[in-house]
Amino acid sequence: MSNVQNEGIAPNAKRLLFAGFMAILAAGIGFAIRGAIFNDWVKAFNFTGLETGLINGAGFTGFCFGIIIGGIVVDKVGYGKLVVAAFLFHVVSAFVTFGATDGMNTKTAFVFLWSGTFLFAVANGTLEAVANPLVATLFPNNRTHYLNILHASWPAGMVIGGLIHSALATVSWKVQLACFLIPAVVYGLMFFGQHFPKSEASAKGLKLGEMLKDVGILGSAVIGLFIFLFVKDGLGPLLAGFTGNDAFFHGSGWLNTSAAVGIAVFLGFGGTSRWSIGAPLLFVLFVTHTLVGAVELGTDGWIQNIEDAILQPGDGTKLFIFTSALMFALRFCGHFIENKLGLKPVGILLVCAIFAFVGLNMVSNVKSFSGALVALTVYAIGKTFFWPTMLAVASDRFPRCGAVAISIMGGLGMMSAGLVGSPGLGYAKDRFSGEALEKSSPAVYQEYKSATGSQWLIFKEIHGIDGQKLAKATEAAASARTPAQTAAVEAYVQGNRETLRVDSFIPATMALIYLLILLYFKAIGGYKPVTIDTTLGTAES
Repeated sequence: MSNVQNEGIAPNAKRLLFAGFMAILAAGIGFAIRGAIFNDWVKAFNFTGLETGLINGAGFTGFCFGIIIGGIVVDKVGYGKLVVAAFLFHVVSAFVTFGATDGMNTKTAFVFLWSGTFLFAVANGTLEAVANPLVATLFPNNRTHYLNILHASWPAGMVIGGLIHSALATVSWKVQLACFLIPAVVYGLMFFGQHFPKSEASAKGLKLGEMLKDVGILGSAVIGLFIFLFVKDGLGPLLAGFTGNDAFFHGSGWLNTSAAVGIAVFLGFGGTSRWSIGAPLLFVLFVTHTLVGAVELGTDGWIQNIEDAILQPGDGTKLFIFTSALMFALRFCGHFIENKLGLKPVGILLVCAIFAFVGLNMVSNVKSFSGALVALTVYAIGKTFFWPTMLAVASDRFPRCGAVAISIMGGLGMMSAGLVGSPGLGYAKDRFSGEALEKSSPAVYQEYKSATGSQWLIFKEIHGIDGQKLAKATEAAASARTPAQTAAVEAYVQGNRETLRVDSFIPATMALIYLLILLYFKAIGGYKPVTIDTTLGTAES
């Protein structure tokens, strides 16, 4: 067996790997700190759970545009120019985010924070449009291992971000969030002046239309659907807050506009692929990766907030740091799992989905810090290998797509996290907490319910618990709370538990899909990487 330390195809392979590592590290630090300062934003601007989820969701949806557009143009404009663009987006995002000041009204603060978070995500997506195909190209004989190493930087960033929040908890949230700019400078210096190899597809001289044949109509439909949801549920609330015209941006006119944009994107991608049907397996991977984004990143964005509610303030950050550190260590074990234990990528994904399902159900029932530590360990093992291993499977089986397929996959995962996972969990928290309080104490519910309703996708509008009143209740010592405050806090905890139980159905669905994919590969002789020469001119069934 070859030594995995000597598999890079370029002399600067390790430097480029580390530069990509630092780029994703910056994203992880920003993500972790943003999740930790949710309560600061709620107290300062009285956001609902849905509004907070929408802001956090912008940290994913912007990523989609950065990675998909970047993935399409990367071989044309060059890696270096995309790195410069990403760095500028990172800097601008900080200035826009910091435009939200104490005392600002809710709608205006929402616009600043949503826009700044969106630009931050565009930068992150642009960087992954560089890093993912770059590492897949540099290490073609062990993509699962090296993509897991690349993405070990994400939990490493979350560990560092959690530690920064813990150390600077009494300092302004703006100072905390600005810390992500430090690794941003480092990745810029690491990428500067480097020579970059071409992807296999680019080296073969394939045009974009040929690369998109495996995406085809099936993949284009998934892209169009999520662009529709982004315009409707992402841009809609932002423009409503910016213009004050709630009626239009929540009415049929905006719905029709959103549908037209989604259809136009579908036609654009489908037409570029010359109306190829596309590879059914790649379509399944696209759909499955939207579930990965919803359960992994959507849950990670809320987990500190949820655990603080169930346990004690500050416990969520401690647990978040621990599980992120565990993920960081485990992502260096991909080579061992695949080659020593003989578990192929799809088998790894199946086992992970089962762990994630069990872990989330365990977390929903925790009553102590030690119990949460065990439960979140199970969940962390589950979510560790989802993202990089999915990218490895797409790279192994669809080399003709070049950077495009894994960029689209990463973009869809982030878009799903922003439009389904993050706001969906925020809506669920509002709904289940409000329903629990209304059931246990209708009078207290009338006193504590949020003045702003929450409505998400096709689900009914509901009123959760007022964020500022809840914050005042949770900050009070348990013995000093009024009966109404106690009822509100207990309902909030119950709502968080129910949210995690519902969330666990996502990895359960993923486990079923991975099992079917495993059976498919068994039927065709087993899983193995393929090259352009063996797939050119055909779409995998």
